[in-house]
Amino acid sequence: MTDGLVTVAYIAATVLFILALGGLSHQETARRGNVFGIVGMILALAATVAGVATESYAGLFGGLIAGGTVGLLLARRVRMTQMPELVAMLHSLVGLAAVLVGFANFLGHAGPAAGVEKTIHDIETYLGVLIGAVTLSGSVIAFGKLNGMIGGKPLLLPARHWLNLALLSLAVWQGWDFVTQSAEGHGLMPLIVMTAIALAFGVHMVMAIGGADMPVVVSMLNSYSGWAASATGFMLGNDLLIVTGALVGSSGAILSYIMCRAMNRKFFAVIAGGFGSAEGAAPAPGSALQGETTPVDATETAALLADARDVVIVPGYGMAVAQAQHVVYEITKTLRDRGIKVRFAIHPVAGRMPGHMNVLLAEARVPYDIVFEMEEINEEFPDVDVSVVIGANDIVNPSAEDEPNSPIAGMPVLQVWKGKTTIVLKRGMAAGYAGVENPLFFRENTRMLFGDAKKSLDAVLNALRELS
Repeated sequence: MTDGLVTVAYIAATVLFILALGGLSHQETARRGNVFGIVGMILALAATVAGVATESYAGLFGGLIAGGTVGLLLARRVRMTQMPELVAMLHSLVGLAAVLVGFANFLGHAGPAAGVEKTIHDIETYLGVLIGAVTLSGSVIAFGKLNGMIGGKPLLLPARHWLNLALLSLAVWQGWDFVTQSAEGHGLMPLIVMTAIALAFGVHMVMAIGGADMPVVVSMLNSYSGWAASATGFMLGNDLLIVTGALVGSSGAILSYIMCRAMNRKFFAVIAGGFGSAEGAAPAPGSALQGETTPVDATETAALLADARDVVIVPGYGMAVAQAQHVVYEITKTLRDRGIKVRFAIHPVAGRMPGHMNVLLAEARVPYDIVFEMEEINEEFPDVDVSVVIGANDIVNPSAEDEPNSPIAGMPVLQVWKGKTTIVLKRGMAAGYAGVENPLFFRENTRMLFGDAKKSLDAVLNALRELS
C-alpha cells in the first residue's frame, strides 16, 4: 500500500472515530457509534499492517492474534456489572503499551540523531512514558477499588500534597537529565527513575481518591490513556495515533468536567482526594442516624405501584450487582400496559463508571424515551406517586442538601423524598459507597423492601400479574 493510500485510510478512520464519539453521546445512536468505531479501527489496523509495517510480520501477527483472542474472550465472559473493572484494566494496558513503546523507541535509537529535532523527539518519548506510567499504575489501583480488592476508603498520607509536588518536581528534573544525557548517547537511567516516580504517583493519586468519586476517576484515566496514546503518536510520527489519542484525551477530560460539575465538585479537588470511604462502612460511633424504618413486602409494593399514576425508577449499582435490569423491564412493561406512566431517573455518577446504568437499561431493552437525566426530572418528583430506588444510596441522600457538614454536602442528588411515596430496595442498612448514612430511609413516606433486588422484584412482578 502506498503512502497516499495509507494517508487516505487514516483520514477515513479519523472521520469514523469522530462519528463514533458523536454516536456514543446519545443512547439512541450508541449502537451506530459503536459500528463506526469498529469499522474505523479495522481500517486503521489494515492500513498500518499493509502500509506502515515493513518487517517482523511474525511478531506482528502473533500479537494481533493473541490480543484479539484475549479481547474476544473478555467480551464474551465479562458481565455487565464488571464493565467498570474491565474499562480500568483496558486503560492500564494502554498505559503499559505507551511505556513499552517509549522504552523500545529510545533503546532502538529511533528518531533524529542530533539537534533540535532530537531534543523534541526525546521530550515526546519522555512525556509518553510519563503519562503512560501514571495511567498504568493508577488504572490498576482503580481496578482494585472497583472490584473490592482494595477498600474504597481514601488513603490520606500526611502532607500528601507536598508529596505529590515533590514527585512532580523529581519527574521534571529527571526529564531535564534525560534530555541532556540523551544528547550524549545515554539517558536510560533517568528514564527508568522517572518511570518509577510516575508509577508511584499514579498509585498515590488514585489511592487518595474515595469511593464516591470513582466514576470521575474512570473518566479521568480514560483521558490520561488518550494523551498517552497521542504522545506515543508524536514519538512514532504516526498521525492517526496522534489524532485518535487527542480525541480520546479531550473527550475524557470533557466528561470528567461534566461529571465533576454534576457532583458540584472541582476536578482538582477530586484529584486531591479525601472524599468517600469504604463501601458499606459502618458509621462512626455516635454518628448513626436515629429513627425507625417502615418495612414493606412484595405484595404491598405491587399494590402501591398498581394504584399509582406516575412511577419513577432510580437504578443504582445494587441493581447491577443483582442482575435485576431484566425484571425491572418486565415490571415497567406490566405497569405501562396498565396505563401507568413509568420513567427512569439516572444520576450522572450512578454505578461505577459514566453511563453504567444507561448501558444496563439498554441491555434490558428499556425504551430510550423514558430514561431521563437528573436535571431533566428532578423538579417533577413532587408530582410522582411512587419512586422506586433500586440499590442506590448516595445519589438519593437528602443530607447532601440538608447537612452542610456532610462529606457529600453540595452534591446534587435525585430528590425522591419529595414524591408521595418512596420505596427503597436494599439488602440492609449499611452506608453507601461514600460511607455516609442516609436519612431518606427513616422518612415517613419511605418504605424499605429488604433483600436481594432481583428476588424482591421477581416477587413484585408476580404480585403485579396476580393483581391483573
